[in-house]
Amino acid sequence: MSNTSYFGSIAAGLKTLATGMKVTWKEYFTPKSTEQYPENRKTTLHVAERHRGRLVMLRDENGAVKCTACTLCEKTCPNGSIKIKTEMVTTEDGKKKRRLVDYQYDLGDCMFCQLCVNACNFDAIKFTNDFENATFSRDALALHLDKENYESSLPNILDGGAPLEIGKFNTKTK
Repeated sequence: MSNTSYFGSIAAGLKTLATGMKVTWKEYFTPKSTEQYPENRKTTLHVAERHRGRLVMLRDENGAVKCTACTLCEKTCPNGSIKIKTEMVTTEDGKKKRRLVDYQYDLGDCMFCQLCVNACNFDAIKFTNDFENATFSRDALALHLDKENYESSLPNILDGGAPLEIGKFNTKTK
């Protein structure tokens, strides 16, 4: 037999119900933002800059990739979506150096955990917030990052896109 009375249990149940309803009504009256996608993706679409959508390889001021082929990103990737091919070359001063031959990244297998970016000591790779990666073939998701010059599919998306306006129904078309 419990120590609470019949009416005490009813009061506790009503208190719990009131707490839940308070949370529900508070959320109901909070302003919302609605994105009209895909119709208005070039005008009003907002994507947070910290969103991880696609891995890209960064280049220096001469256009050469910053990757030194140290393979740290490949080793830290938990599911093997990065595969790096390297070769040993002799430099002009007679030292042996590893050179990047192919940097293959499988977007379809990636977990977007950002461990590869965190492991890179040379700031050679980063995630962009470009999320339009849909394709009809899984083979198209295997990218060779060292051989491509990345261009975003949407204007201003890398800067976060359009400014986010809370409580606005974004329906502009131009």
